[in-house]
Amino acid sequence: MNPLAKPVLLIVDDDPLISDTLHFVLSHDFEVYVAESRQQVKSLLTQLESPPQLALVDLGLPPAQHKPDEGFALISDLLNYDKSIRILVLSGQNDEANARHARALGAMDFIAKPASPEDIKKALFSALRFEQGIPGPVQEDPSVNTIIGSSFAIDKLRNQIKLYADAPFPVLIEGESGSGKELVARSLHQKSRRHIKPYLALNCAAISPTLVEPTLFGYAKGSFTGAVQAHSGYFEDAREGTLFLDEIGELPLELQAKLLRVLENGEFQRVGETSSRFSNARIVTATNRDLRKEVREGRFRGNLYHRLSVFSVHVPPLREQQEDKKVLLDHFRFHISRESGSKPFALSPDAARLWEEYHFPGNVRELRNIVIRLTTKYAGKSVSAQELEDEFDLDQYRPGSIPHPADAEGLQDYARSHLKSVHGFNLDLVMKQWERSYVEAALSMTHGNLSQAAKMLGVNRTTLYSRMQNYED
Repeated sequence: MNPLAKPVLLIVDDDPLISDTLHFVLSHDFEVYVAESRQQVKSLLTQLESPPQLALVDLGLPPAQHKPDEGFALISDLLNYDKSIRILVLSGQNDEANARHARALGAMDFIAKPASPEDIKKALFSALRFEQGIPGPVQEDPSVNTIIGSSFAIDKLRNQIKLYADAPFPVLIEGESGSGKELVARSLHQKSRRHIKPYLALNCAAISPTLVEPTLFGYAKGSFTGAVQAHSGYFEDAREGTLFLDEIGELPLELQAKLLRVLENGEFQRVGETSSRFSNARIVTATNRDLRKEVREGRFRGNLYHRLSVFSVHVPPLREQQEDKKVLLDHFRFHISRESGSKPFALSPDAARLWEEYHFPGNVRELRNIVIRLTTKYAGKSVSAQELEDEFDLDQYRPGSIPHPADAEGLQDYARSHLKSVHGFNLDLVMKQWERSYVEAALSMTHGNLSQAAKMLGVNRTTLYSRMQNYED
């Protein structure tokens, strides 16, 4: 299996014992995401770079675990989101009527509980073979793994990747959700001499804390309940290649010390073993948190942070790549059209202006998802400004929708709605972004005149200059 083409699997089951066990067993062959309900699935889909290739769905989901209704509805939800998702039902509600109805809705197979992990794995690969006509996962289109853009920020990012690719030292990739941190990690691997070696990726936030250690380091037979045979971990499997640990800020404190040991001398132990093993994998990590702040507040080890950030790469948010919005639009518009076999849409002049004005709070991931929806709805057609605006999250982010500062109740309602809609909210970051937006708007309106901009903002010139200096840190 080519690790770069590891297929994405979504497991939906409200029993954590089942979902954690399957995640642990299947994560070597699949990039696994877990959800417990339809609502969690909807939230998760907005965070993924692309739709999952496979979904393993239980029928008995909350709030009606003893009925199949939620599971049936989820099958329809997934296929409405993307008809190419191969859905397998894994359920204890396994009477023939439920199996027939699940298949009628579009599920590819029905697996009755209890089922062995090996049988489930075979069924998943069978689904991939049926779809692709090959015995393993699909090779991705190389253009999907290319960093697109011509802005100064993207050129700087490419230069950093080229500079750091062949170094053996760890790289910490920082950036907002949806900005493309995993793409940077893949690029570091692909452009290095290690590109012929394995590339493995693990999302530390998508796995139960109790399973992180055996997943990373492997385990001996009988070391815990369910360990029926010895198993290697990610460090061992990565060998001389690259191990990418996403959302590293979610790693439990007690495991941070063990990771630090591997970084210092390559030494680790499988769970349940006393003998040491060694890994020469190059470690790349990513986070959307401010790890320096996490260190100050005692949630992340300072010595580990310094080990991980020998090289640090910042992935710019899309709002800092104004000239790349059109480039990315064209890239995804034609790629998704080829992928779906449909004609690309076009934007009317008013819609094109709206596209340039929108600042994409969800970054490249949001942009790509919007293009997918527009391609589905308006293939071969011209999209009007109103049709495009319907795809934007303007209620939450357009300045015109924000209440007046004197409207305390309205501001509180806005804040409540914003907090519900954003994953990984950071108050300091939001305040800094708002302040910077007003400063840059004032400078733009005054054509860079610092004194006039300060007067417009109600601060003195020295204060404005000081704050601008902070933005460059």
